[in-house]
Amino acid sequence: MPRTVQDLSGLKVVRLNADLFPVTEVERDAYRRYQLTPLCVEASGPDILTHAADCDGLMVVSESLPAGLIAELKRCRVISRVGAGTDKIDERTATEQGIVITNIPDFCAEEQADHTMALLLAVARHLPEMRELMLKGEWKAAREACRPLHRLSGRVLGLIGFGLSAQGVARRAVGFGLRVLATRRSRSLDHPLATELGVQLTDLKTVLAESDYVSLHVPLNDETRGMISAEALAQMKPGAILINTSRGALVDEDALAMAVARGDLAGAGLDTFHVINVHTADGHPPRHALLESNRIVYTPHVAAFSVEASRDVSDGAVDNLVAVLTGCWPPDARVVNREVQPRTPLRPATS
Repeated sequence: MPRTVQDLSGLKVVRLNADLFPVTEVERDAYRRYQLTPLCVEASGPDILTHAADCDGLMVVSESLPAGLIAELKRCRVISRVGAGTDKIDERTATEQGIVITNIPDFCAEEQADHTMALLLAVARHLPEMRELMLKGEWKAAREACRPLHRLSGRVLGLIGFGLSAQGVARRAVGFGLRVLATRRSRSLDHPLATELGVQLTDLKTVLAESDYVSLHVPLNDETRGMISAEALAQMKPGAILINTSRGALVDEDALAMAVARGDLAGAGLDTFHVINVHTADGHPPRHALLESNRIVYTPHVAAFSVEASRDVSDGAVDNLVAVLTGCWPPDARVVNREVQPRTPLRPATS
C-alpha cells in the first residue's frame, strides 16, 4: 500500500448494519491489520448522517443509501459493500460525488447455488406439505400430499442469467440429470462452461416455455425489475416451479401468489422478497397471499450464509476499503462505478 498503516488510524470509517449484521471476528481482524477502528452503528435514513456525514469510508451490508444521503457525504471516498449486489446504493450520485463504490462480485456464488438446489428439491419433492401433515399425525394424508412426483432426471431447469451462481447451479443440476437452459446478457451465445456442461444458451421466452424449474440469477436494475410479471408467469410451463435467490423485486409477487393458488405453477422456492423486508427487527407476521401457500418454501434471505462466505466477504470488503483509502484502485472486478473520477487520485491496483 502506498500509505502507511499508521496513516489509516486517523481516518474515520463507519460500519452500518451493526445490529442486524454484527461485525464478525474475521472482519475485526481485517480492520486490526490496518489499525482501523470503525464506528459500528445501526442506523437508517437521515440518521446515518448523524454518524457518517464526516466519514472517509463507509461500509454497508444491507442498508439503503439513496441519492440525498450520498450527496451529504462530503468527505467520503469509498462505499464498500460487504456483499455483491449494489441496487440499494445510488450509483449515479456516488459517481457524481467522486465516491468509489466497491463490492465482492463473486460473493456466495457457491452458497447461492447450494441454496437454489435445496429449494428446488424441497418444492419438487413436496417436503413442506408432508412435514405439516406428519406433525398432525396424518400419515396417509402426508403420503398422498406428495403426489404427483416426478424424477428430476430428464426434466428441464431454466436459469435466467448465467453468472457465477447460475454456473454453480448448472454444475449441480447436471449431476441430477437435468437438462439445463440459460439466458445470457451478452449477445454472444458462446460460453466454454456451457459447452462443457451441455447447457443450451437461449432467450427468456424459450426458458420460460420449456423449463420445469426456473431459477433467477440476475441483478436488480431498471431492466430486470419486475421481469417475472403476470405475463411472464403465464408463459411458464403448466406445473412449473419458480426459484428466486436473487432479489424479490424481480418478481410480481401478487401474480406469483395467484399463479400458485390457481395451480398454474406447482410451487415456488423463495429466499428473497419485495413484500417483506427481512432486514428489519422481528415484527408481526406479514399478511400476504404469497405467505399462505404450503406449496411455497420460504427462507429469510440466507442463501449467502456460510462460514467460508462470511470470511471471504469480510476480508475482501475491508481490502477494498483500504485500497481506496491508501490511494490505490481495488481490482477492476470489484469497482462498481468504473467511470468515477475519485475525490483523490488513485494508483493502478498493480502499483
